[in-house]
Amino acid sequence: MSLSQPLIIDVHGHYTTAPKSLETWRNRQIAGIADPAQMPKVQELHISDDELRESIELNQLAKMRERGSDITIFSPRASFMAHHIGDFQVSSTWAAICNELCFRVSQLFPDHFIGAAMLPQSPGVDPKTCIPELERCIKEYGFVGINLNPDPSGGHWSSPPLTDRHWYPVYEKMVEYDIPAMIHVSTSCNACFHTTGAHYLNADTTAFMQCIQGDLFKDFPTLKFLIPHGGGAVPYHWGRFRGLAQEMKKPLLQEHLLNNIFFDTCVYHQPGIDLLTKVIPVANILFASEMIGAVRGIDPETGHPYDDTKRYVLATPNLNSAQRYQVFEGNARRVFSRLDARLKAQGK
Repeated sequence: MSLSQPLIIDVHGHYTTAPKSLETWRNRQIAGIADPAQMPKVQELHISDDELRESIELNQLAKMRERGSDITIFSPRASFMAHHIGDFQVSSTWAAICNELCFRVSQLFPDHFIGAAMLPQSPGVDPKTCIPELERCIKEYGFVGINLNPDPSGGHWSSPPLTDRHWYPVYEKMVEYDIPAMIHVSTSCNACFHTTGAHYLNADTTAFMQCIQGDLFKDFPTLKFLIPHGGGAVPYHWGRFRGLAQEMKKPLLQEHLLNNIFFDTCVYHQPGIDLLTKVIPVANILFASEMIGAVRGIDPETGHPYDDTKRYVLATPNLNSAQRYQVFEGNARRVFSRLDARLKAQGK
């Protein structure tokens, strides 16, 4: 598209409105962990195309049309990943079901949705076990990215940091297929951390700090991470992180991390987006709304939905038209190269 009329690409959308039968099946699966006689078969889950259409047309697609958004990178509901529940087999079955539903949505609405994969992670299990599902989603479904949970334990942080070789099998595949990972945790099972208000933002901040401490991108110079929710506390404490990197004798963050780490605009007020766009280089900011996600209400101070983040990007004084194009379209096409190829094939 043009600078004046960019495609509005939302890089952070979850299937939070799936038909109720999905949650019912999942509850049966969880019950089956303790009582195998209750464990449902995959074939017992029946969701028709009409049900999928209704769940999208009345929800995500309606809001996309209302707000003027064109394409959403669509992944399974983050809080439903719940990698801490059950074992690898439970996670593997659940991930395959959720990914297939997102694929079906992308087939029903090919102009508006394209998939990103949930991985079948499980605490204490080698991440290389996720590779078959990752490859299936890329090769068979045409997905353009993955969601990587840095804490499958659900708030207890039992896994090594993201810079550890523990994660390298996944990174090798990401580089091979040129796909980014959104670093996204799931439900917290730690009572100290509210899932969307604490655990998510803690994890965003922690992921960035882990990357400062390590030298991951020396081993993987083309690896790409998307840190959601505006980067957690990172933009607000940019001086602290720059200073810590300096104390650790690391290169300047522009060289150390910013060729590989990107932030989205899931920040639900104008001052937050103003800060993000003032502190973080424009090349590292990708438009997103998380719609329909954690915060769905109307802001009484503005009269508009909190998660209508396009409104904030348009209103910030920190971006000119060329920079807004980068945030809305250009950066997403650069970071998600498979999305760019798909759009070019469609003449976009």
